[in-house]
Amino acid sequence: MTEISKLEHSDCGMSELIYSIFQRSYQVEAKLIGSKNFPPLTRTAKNIQETSQSFFGLWSSKRLAGVIEVELSGLTLSICSLVVDPDFFRQGVASQLIDFLVKSLDYQEAYVETAVANLPAIKLYQKHGFTEVKQWTPQHGIKKIQLKAFKNI
Repeated sequence: MTEISKLEHSDCGMSELIYSIFQRSYQVEAKLIGSKNFPPLTRTAKNIQETSQSFFGLWSSKRLAGVIEVELSGLTLSICSLVVDPDFFRQGVASQLIDFLVKSLDYQEAYVETAVANLPAIKLYQKHGFTEVKQWTPQHGIKKIQLKAFKNI
């Protein structure tokens, strides 16, 4: 049985749970893209607890299987993070979280960024209607891509 709900990330226990899944997922991504100093891995549970973004989680058999972090500004949605616990890879968790956003949030356009080398993530977003906007290399040296999608109202 799966369920998606808003996560109260300001709660210490919940921020620790989100942090744990971020660490497990981002370690896999860092290896995938060949990065030894992957910026998302430096984020702390306290950072998660104090952020103004919103978090939604997919629960599977009472375990938190995936988390999506978003920021809604006017009618623009930014997907800040989308992570899946490695125990739940290839089970459609990320797609279910994206579908949930489309159905639940009021926005006109959505943006997401990821590493150019993260082909599984790029393919996932393209499957959900995202197209490339730009590529660039920030100061940390990991080449990134920004993708955009419009909500079909």
